[in-house]
Amino acid sequence: MAEQKIAEVASFQVTLMIRRFDPETDSEPKWVDYDVEMFGTDRVLDALHKIKWEQDGSLTFRRSCAHGVCGSDAMRINGRNRLACKTLIKDLDISQPIYVEPIKGLPVEKDLIVDMNPFYQAYKDVNPFLIASDKPEKERLQSPEDRARYDDTTKCILCAACTTSCPVFWTDGQYFGPAAIVNAHRFIFDSRDEAAQVRIDILNDKEGVWRCRTTFNCTEACPRGIEVTKAIAEVKQAILRGKP
Repeated sequence: MAEQKIAEVASFQVTLMIRRFDPETDSEPKWVDYDVEMFGTDRVLDALHKIKWEQDGSLTFRRSCAHGVCGSDAMRINGRNRLACKTLIKDLDISQPIYVEPIKGLPVEKDLIVDMNPFYQAYKDVNPFLIASDKPEKERLQSPEDRARYDDTTKCILCAACTTSCPVFWTDGQYFGPAAIVNAHRFIFDSRDEAAQVRIDILNDKEGVWRCRTTFNCTEACPRGIEVTKAIAEVKQAILRGKP
């Protein structure tokens, strides 16, 4: 316990290897190393801020809330998709450089920033909103049991960590990807929604749920702990049944 406290209160030097790319000057990405003085309880996002503010103002990355809610700072850290704001330095092997690069499968715009438009388009294509014809005076009531049916998939923050951890998505730009399926699941199994069949038909396409190879990368990558692979399997079962 004493050793852990010392590690957390004492600063030490950490090396970050960051994959940089500037389309205006670079023909291809390159690795650039930075040494920063950090504390164990600091996050990778703190290290990136320190580099940008104190060493190289040209370093480019997305961030917003810095508390794991907005999902904007998803990136590959030591080969795994994570949120930089939730990844503590002390949880990484600091005896080796910490490798930071953009998430895979989406076009890199600059440094750690990728073009999210293909990801958002897949999300929009599954109709991620409630579709109902009734017009209640107040709200649409739902039992706790019905709500629990899709509770897990309401946690998605659209960070793209799950989708860009998928080997199928890396090689097939048409695949909807885990996040789109998760958000379809959220409404397919909502008892108040009337368009479950529409979404089922969309995801029964050759680029829908049947492209999933059940590698569980998506579930491991999700910073919100969503059981992504389970949700995809439940959508597959709904397709086979012909109903949720």
